[in-house]
Amino acid sequence: MTDADAGERARPDPDGGAAERAVAAVWRIESAKIVATLTRLVGDFALAEDLAQEAVVDALRQWPVDGVPRNGAAWLTAVAKRKAVDGWRRRERLDDRIAVIAQDLEREQAEAADAPPWDPDAVDDDVLRLIFISCHPVLSREAQVALTLRVIGGLSAEEIARAFLVPTATVQQRIVRAKKTLAAANVPFEVPPREEHAARLVAILGVLYLIFNEGHTASHGADWMRPELSVEAIRLTRVLVSLMPRERDAHSLLALMELTAARFPARLDSHGDPVLLADQDRSRWDRGRIARGRAALAAADAVGTGRGAYGLQAAIAECHATAASVEETDWERIVLLYEALGRIAPSPVVELNRAAAVAMATGPASALRILDALAESGALRGYHLLSATRAELLLRLGRVEEARSEFATAAALAGNDRERAMLEAKAAGG
Repeated sequence: MTDADAGERARPDPDGGAAERAVAAVWRIESAKIVATLTRLVGDFALAEDLAQEAVVDALRQWPVDGVPRNGAAWLTAVAKRKAVDGWRRRERLDDRIAVIAQDLEREQAEAADAPPWDPDAVDDDVLRLIFISCHPVLSREAQVALTLRVIGGLSAEEIARAFLVPTATVQQRIVRAKKTLAAANVPFEVPPREEHAARLVAILGVLYLIFNEGHTASHGADWMRPELSVEAIRLTRVLVSLMPRERDAHSLLALMELTAARFPARLDSHGDPVLLADQDRSRWDRGRIARGRAALAAADAVGTGRGAYGLQAAIAECHATAASVEETDWERIVLLYEALGRIAPSPVVELNRAAAVAMATGPASALRILDALAESGALRGYHLLSATRAELLLRLGRVEEARSEFATAAALAGNDRERAMLEAKAAGG
């Protein structure tokens, strides 16, 4: 092609393998920018993604023959824009649409001329707008996750379905329904007003946190971890941080993810079975991630508004990441951080984690009293980690038979196959 050419090309790829990999790589990295640019152009989120997908189909057909463009993202965007223009021409809407685009451009230029050199409230970035759309409050959490991974992350419906162990058709239906919901709600392609930022950012960070945690410890299935899902969440959070550099919680969440993911290389043995914190080879921890995580936490602190829930969790992860061993970990500080977290974001899971830290700081007996109170409240009924943690404390207290019973209960409640097998082995005394 000529009008969408984006620079010099590599040699043709008759087999198509290299070109197909190039298309996949460009889409994974640049899809959010491509769809965001098209959404601004056509004013329709669903149409923008359809146009982008049509351009991808063209690339899969043409790049093996013509070679891979030097700027694949520009090629895809140009092809998709031409398809939009062709569609308008067929519907005899070309002149009207160009007039609208021209008016928008004049308005944007006028606003830019009147704006001060730095206005933290004026975030002019198509990808940021797309992130706010994908996590719009009119969508369910499941739809927000699917749409974020599809549009911002560039994952296919099959990849999302595989990550969350649901049928591909279910993911496809969620995405289609999400697009229809956004259209029915007439959601504009814009960053929401300043007064809505906090609530909307909470939803965005919550979705990214959920995606990361599902990769950290899979809720169901044969694998204990899905690290590729966590890595994708980290990438998306980095995008968010680059677009909203003054948001404390975005930096804090990135810090938490990096510091936690640093332990990933040591969390599985050669058979894919879980290796718990106390047994991990700390020499295998990713020091680069630890450094990036600590830098992100420092950036969050530099905002000067104190630590929120993600910041406190990141500080806890930092305590683990910088300790030479379990014994040398500053457990008293971790207990204090969990207490602070429990005050600003109270939850039974935070209390469970605090109990585990208390067990290391002052002994299992005092921690067991915390867990017994949690069990009596019923707040974590059916949660396997309550029984698993209680079993570990009972074992340390020498109450072996009670511990085995609790391990068996935890195993029966666990949804993950690897975790269930580990708990069953402990229940059997292994």
